[in-house]
Amino acid sequence: MSKPINILFVSSEVDPFAKTGGLADVSSALPKAIKEQGHEIRIMMPRYRFISERKFKLHDIIRLKDIPVPIGNDTPFGNVKSSFISSLKEKVQVYFLDNEKFYGRDGVYQSPTSKKDYKDNDERFIFFCRGVLETLKRLGWQPDIIHCNDWQTGLIPAYLKTVYQDDPLLRKVKTIFTIHNMAYQGAFPLESFETSNLPKETFRTDGVEAYGKFNFLKAGLIYSDTITTVSEKYSHEICDSDEYGAGLNGVLHTRKKDLRGILNGIDYTIWNPLTDPHIYRKYDIKSIDAKIENKRALVTKFGLEFDETTPVIGAISRLVEQKGFDLVLDSLDELMKQKVQFVLLGSGDPELEKQFDKFQKKFPKQMGIAFGYDEELAHLIEAGSDLFLMPSKYEPCGLNQMYSMRYGTIPVVRATGGLDDTVEDYAGTGKGTGFKFEKFDSKELMKAVLRAIKVFHQPDEWKKLMRNGMLKDFSWEHSASKYISLYKDLLRQ
Repeated sequence: MSKPINILFVSSEVDPFAKTGGLADVSSALPKAIKEQGHEIRIMMPRYRFISERKFKLHDIIRLKDIPVPIGNDTPFGNVKSSFISSLKEKVQVYFLDNEKFYGRDGVYQSPTSKKDYKDNDERFIFFCRGVLETLKRLGWQPDIIHCNDWQTGLIPAYLKTVYQDDPLLRKVKTIFTIHNMAYQGAFPLESFETSNLPKETFRTDGVEAYGKFNFLKAGLIYSDTITTVSEKYSHEICDSDEYGAGLNGVLHTRKKDLRGILNGIDYTIWNPLTDPHIYRKYDIKSIDAKIENKRALVTKFGLEFDETTPVIGAISRLVEQKGFDLVLDSLDELMKQKVQFVLLGSGDPELEKQFDKFQKKFPKQMGIAFGYDEELAHLIEAGSDLFLMPSKYEPCGLNQMYSMRYGTIPVVRATGGLDDTVEDYAGTGKGTGFKFEKFDSKELMKAVLRAIKVFHQPDEWKKLMRNGMLKDFSWEHSASKYISLYKDLLRQ
C-alpha cells in the first residue's frame, strides 16, 4: 500500500457529540470509513457546553490560555480536549476546541428557546477556523489535507492562502471544501470581516465578498484547492441554476473543473434492521415478513388503529421550505380521502408546525405527529412505515431515502439532487426502488403517492420493490474510496 495520508477533518457538528442534521452523521461515518482504509484521519470540532466531559471521557490535550486566537483587536484564548469515536475496527481521535464565551451555550447555531441564530455566530466560527490552525501549530501535527465542511469552516482555506501562507508547518497543506447545503452560507456584515483579520484585499468579488457581505461559504469556494458536494446531480444543479446555487452559481461555474459530486453513504452499524436496538422486531431480507410487527408498534405508538392493509406513510424532517412540506399540507385533504395513515416526526417553522397540528386534529384517526427529534422514534418510523415521503424542493444528498430502502420502506421523492441519484423510479414488473415526481407541485406529489398506493395493494409486486431497496449498497466504503482517490489526486498536483 502507498504511504498513508494525514487528514484533518473539520466540522461544526459530529455525531454523537453534537447534531442538528445530516452533517453530523457524515462527519462521524466518513472519517471512520477512511481510517478503516488505512489512512490517518483526525476530527476537529467546537466543544459546546452540552458535550459531557464525563459521558464522552474528554481529556485535556492543550490547556487553557495555550491557544491565542486574534479576533479584531482582541485575543481570546482556547484550549483543546480530546475523545474518540469508534467503528468496529478503528478508533478516530476527535479534538474539541473549547472557549466558554463562544461555545458555553445550550445550542449549536441558535438558542433552543428563541430558535434564533446566535448574534455572534460570525465571531464564534472565526475563532473556530483560526483556532483549528493555531491548534495544529501547538500540536506540531502536519496534515497533508484539511477537509472542511460547510460555511462554518469556510475561512480555513482563506487563512491558509493568506495569513499562514509562509508558515513552515502549514504552507504545504492542501484543502478540500465540501458543500452540504448551498442555502446556508454564513453571510455577515462588513464589520465581521474586519474582526477576521484577513487581508483587506480579500474583501472583493473574487474573494470573500458576496452581495456586499462577508460570506464564509464563498471563502471556502474561492480559496480551497478542491470542492466537493454530496451527490452527482447536486454538483450540476448548483452550477447551472441561480436558485440551487443560492446566488453563488457563477462562482461555482468558474471552479467547475475543481468540483466533484461524491454521494454520501449511510452507516450500516447504526441503520440496519437486523441489529437495530430501537425497533420493535428485528428483520432482514430473509425475514421481511417480520417488518409488519414494527408497523403495528408504530401506529399503536401514535394512537392509531392497526390494519395491515392500510399503507402507513412516514416522514422525518426539518419543517422548512426546502423540504417541501408545504406541498404535503396542500395535499393532505385529498390524501386523507384515501385509506392511508400518515405519521410525521419533525420540527422547524412554527407556522408549518401549527398547520400540521391543525390537520392532525382534523384527522385524528389517520394522522400522528411528534414535534421535535427522537432517535428511537426515527428508527421505528423507518422500520414501521410502508412509504417514506421526501418531497424536497432541493436535496443535496438526503439520507432518509437510503435508510428507508435499507428497511424495506419505499421512498416517494422529488427527482432532485441525491434523491434522484439514489432512488430508481418504479417501472412496473418489479423494477425500481421507489416513486419519483419531477415538478415541485402538490398535484405531482399526489400522483406519485397514488401510484405508490396502487402498487402497495399488489403484495407480490410490492415485496419485489422492498427487496430491491434492501439489496442496495449505500455503505460508506464506496464514498470513502472516492474521497481517498481525490486526496491522492490533490497531493499529486
